[in-house]
Amino acid sequence: MRRRKQAATKQNPIFPISLDKLEIYLKEKFENSPDLSFSCYKKNEKNIAIFFIDYQIDTNVMHRDLLEPLLELEDKTEITNEVILQRLPLSSGSTFKTIDDIFKKIILGEVFIYIEGENEAVSYSLLKKESRSLEKAETESLVLGPKISFTESLHMNMNIVRWRIKSTDLVMEELTVGKLSPRLIRIVYIKSIANDDDVNTMRQRISELDVDEVEDAVVLKQYLEDSQTNLFPQFDTTELPDRFTYNITKGRVGVLVENSPSAIIAPTTLFSFLESTEDVYMRWQAGSFLRMIRFIAMVFSILITPTYVAAVTYQYGIIPTQMLITIGQSRAAVPFPPLIEALLLEFLIELLREAGARLPTKVGQTMGIVGGIVIGQAAVEAGLTSNILIIVVAMSALSSFTSPSYMMGTTVRLIRFPLIILAGLLGLIGIAFGLCFLIIHLLRLTSLGRPYLTPLYPLKLKDFNKAFFRTPFNYTSRRAMSYRPKRQLRYSKKDSQKIRDIDE
Repeated sequence: MRRRKQAATKQNPIFPISLDKLEIYLKEKFENSPDLSFSCYKKNEKNIAIFFIDYQIDTNVMHRDLLEPLLELEDKTEITNEVILQRLPLSSGSTFKTIDDIFKKIILGEVFIYIEGENEAVSYSLLKKESRSLEKAETESLVLGPKISFTESLHMNMNIVRWRIKSTDLVMEELTVGKLSPRLIRIVYIKSIANDDDVNTMRQRISELDVDEVEDAVVLKQYLEDSQTNLFPQFDTTELPDRFTYNITKGRVGVLVENSPSAIIAPTTLFSFLESTEDVYMRWQAGSFLRMIRFIAMVFSILITPTYVAAVTYQYGIIPTQMLITIGQSRAAVPFPPLIEALLLEFLIELLREAGARLPTKVGQTMGIVGGIVIGQAAVEAGLTSNILIIVVAMSALSSFTSPSYMMGTTVRLIRFPLIILAGLLGLIGIAFGLCFLIIHLLRLTSLGRPYLTPLYPLKLKDFNKAFFRTPFNYTSRRAMSYRPKRQLRYSKKDSQKIRDIDE
């Protein structure tokens, strides 16, 4: 019964209240924290309280634009909430009646003013915005194009997006997620292009999210995905503003999260994880070549090691005779079957990769290169593995690095292990069984309700030049139909092909 009464009291207005009781109430709520600043003033026979969390607000702005103008009001002025909202040189002032609303806002950097006897408290957002300068992206590197990356400041990230998309149709909806630690979120889309179903679905999933806290955009992405238990990433994340805005203009929906240097892009397809904005900056021939190289590398990374295990274990006939003799000589001193040998070497490669990522940059690079050479050579001389398999595993590892998305590269590496086991147990039949299971799984997968294998399934031939290769800009006048944008036409194809030479 006591808990129910307390909950009811918090949801009901507590004003008017004396300043002494208000101070006691707030200090009890914040466990007598020294960070809670509660000051009382008397002006024109009115008792005024100003309270806030000390380290969260910009004290210079508070003294200059709030405290000094308030105390310098004319002596004959009757101080009320309306007078404060009109006379203080601050914008976006609000009033609150309930203690719950005050608790939620004060931890977000709001300064509250309460005049004894009033039925509401006035608040202003004076949050101190800490942010680092714009820097080069660490996880996504480009040769051509802008190099800046997002920062942990939501306002700075919004400014970057506005700077790149100068359109009145750009919408940034504000939402809050987290009961224990609220965090601001912005849904970003172009109203005249983005599909309403995608926007509504994203808004609903974020609004219905009932969690204590969201640590980062990468964590939020996992909450919002169609299937949280799936190995494949269904939403894309990026640190590059140009990649983010490029996808927004194609009709997708983006999400920016406070205190996160990454942004979310949805819906996505399997093939969009192999796209890079660098493909657009290059000539269409080079862009198409690099994109196809990534597709081939993904398949190559998944299949080359399992195929080697299957061929050496069961299907000798698919290996040329001369190469079979070389493989036999290389494996003569190896005491393990091909399955154990391949798993051991793949595990060793993953250890080197993880160690190189966790060590300091210069030391990590040295560890990855020198460690791979030394350990590989020592393993061959000790008879633990064959030199042919070292080449195969190294090619497989290099292929997995070609993916622009770190998440998809990790997924490709994980898929390789069950295929190696199936190849060691059943040979090529095991690989075929694993691939069939993988394809069926991908056919059933969705991203924000959209098919994951589009434009391959369902088949949309007109979108092939936007997924698998690039064509000249004269042939890309329409946006991809896979995302069902409101406005498919990007520009007039007829006008773009007009002769632009100046007649003399």
